[in-house]
Amino acid sequence: MKYGSKLMMHSFKSRILIISAIAILAILFPSTLMSQTRTYTAENLNYVLVLPSAQWRAINVPGIANDSTQFRYDNGGTAHLRVRRQLVNADVTVADLIQRQQTLHRSSLPGYVKEKVEPVASHLNGARYAYEYVKQGKLTARVIYYLEADNRVVYRLEFAGWPDLLRSLSEQTDFIARSFRLK
Repeated sequence: MKYGSKLMMHSFKSRILIISAIAILAILFPSTLMSQTRTYTAENLNYVLVLPSAQWRAINVPGIANDSTQFRYDNGGTAHLRVRRQLVNADVTVADLIQRQQTLHRSSLPGYVKEKVEPVASHLNGARYAYEYVKQGKLTARVIYYLEADNRVVYRLEFAGWPDLLRSLSEQTDFIARSFRLK
């Protein structure tokens, strides 16, 4: 009887230890255990990015000259991501592009409020520019990552959605922007 109770106690302690370890890992690395990252690329695109969760999906948008791909996040709210390739003069910097965009937005978007511009360092370096404005009486937000491919090409990753949703997705938008790379 004494041996049986020791065995049961050892088994119970082992279970407690395993459950505790899983709980600690879930707290320390929630994105690793819960996320289902997927790498996205397409034959007609010259970039690759990683979508951090199953809520992000690619949508093909038909166009006049050619089709484009956008991404949509659905989980109680909706956020959109558009990737644009922009050709610039060799002497134009990311800071210049953001300054032009801010000047345009100040004069054309009602309720325009900008956040501070933050540098982004990853496969492609650049900056993050976020702002809010009023569209059809509703508060809207955009977060744009300007990523420099070379001195003539800048990629813009434009996230749009409700301000609270984009704030809650900031880790995911940063993850997507930092995963963005050229093929």
